[in-house]
Order: sequence, then structure tokens, then C-alpha cells
Amino acid sequence: MTARTIPDPVRWRQIEASDPAVSAFVSANAGAGKTHVLAQRVIRLLLAGVAPAKILCITFTKAAAANMAARVFDTLARWIALDDVALDGEMRLIGETAIGPDERARARRLFASALDAPGGLKVQTIHAFCTRLLHQFPFEANVAARFTVLDERAETELLDRATTSVLLDAARTAGTPAVCYSAGDARWAEGADHPRLLHPAAAPVPVRSQCRRALHRAR
Repeated sequence: MTARTIPDPVRWRQIEASDPAVSAFVSANAGAGKTHVLAQRVIRLLLAGVAPAKILCITFTKAAAANMAARVFDTLARWIALDDVALDGEMRLIGETAIGPDERARARRLFASALDAPGGLKVQTIHAFCTRLLHQFPFEANVAARFTVLDERAETELLDRATTSVLLDAARTAGTPAVCYSAGDARWAEGADHPRLLHPAAAPVPVRSQCRRALHRAR
């Protein structure tokens, strides 16, 4: 795979945005290099002597977090084996100008220091960050101290149970405004001032079958 050539005007803008000494807001289309700029900024922070444990990178998706962490660690791992000339060239590409023996030695140690940092280099989603924050301060946030976050499967099961319970209660109670599902169609509930109609496809199969059994018993 051929490496993509970045035009000089774009590269200089990326170097400017990745400078740890400035605050920057980067807006660009998908695939334009935003993750590349953020990875450069993290690396330059590490080169400037910032402890890895003090750096927090937040993304919206797990895939983006994994991609960004991989870019940072891949670069730092590659720097270990480079000779002085090649390492100087890599550091200049990301905007570093003051390069000497001390800077080269620090650059070659960054991979190990990032791996050994307490908790590792923190590149995570906003959801993971909020979860960690709530675990650290459960009493202040008024949440259970040992709470766990539901995965998609558990969430779906709980929603199915809640939906089934509501529909079955409505089916057993005469005159309750409710909607139940028949085998292949949807029926209006009777006795409701404001009847509602839900499409059968919106209900899970177990909900439909349990509703049918409840309606049969009610008759």
C-alpha cells in the first residue's frame, strides 16, 4: 500500500494544529486526517515531557479510540529502531525543530513510558470516560458504588421483559387502553379514549406470542 502524500500547505496546517502550545479546533471531512493530527498532538505532548497518565483523549466510538491509540503506539514503537538521521526526519515531519541527543533519547523511551503509565495512555470513548468518573465518585453522583453498564444483549432482554410485562398486564385488565398483537396483524384496543395502534413488526417475537396467549385466556 502506497503512503499518501500530504501537500505541504496541508501538512503545515496539521503541524500548527498539533502544536501543544496552542488550543485548536479541527473541523474536516471524514478521511481528511483529523485522527492523524490528534495522534501527532499526543506524541508532541509526550516529547514535551508531559506524563502519559496526564493525557486524556476522548472519542465517540470504540473503533476511533482503538485507531488513534494504535497510531500513537505504532509511531512510538517504530522510533525505537530508527537511526539518528531517520528519527530526526520523523520528528521534523511532526513539527519538532529542537532536536538533539537528549530529544532523541527521550523519543526512543516514549514507547516504554506510555506502556508503563498507570492506567495506560487514556484514549477512550466519552461513555467509557463517564463510566470511570462515576466509578471514582459514586456517592457524589448518587449512583451505586459497584454498578455495571449493560451491554446491548442485556439491554435488549430487559426491554423485552418490560414490554412483555406491560402488554400482558394490559391484556388481563378489562377496559385498559392497550394494544396487543395478533398473529399477523395489529388490532385497536377497545375501551380507550385515545386508542393507539402499534405495528406487530415493532414487537419482539416472544412478546407477540405471549400477548396472543394472554388474549386467548382473556376470552
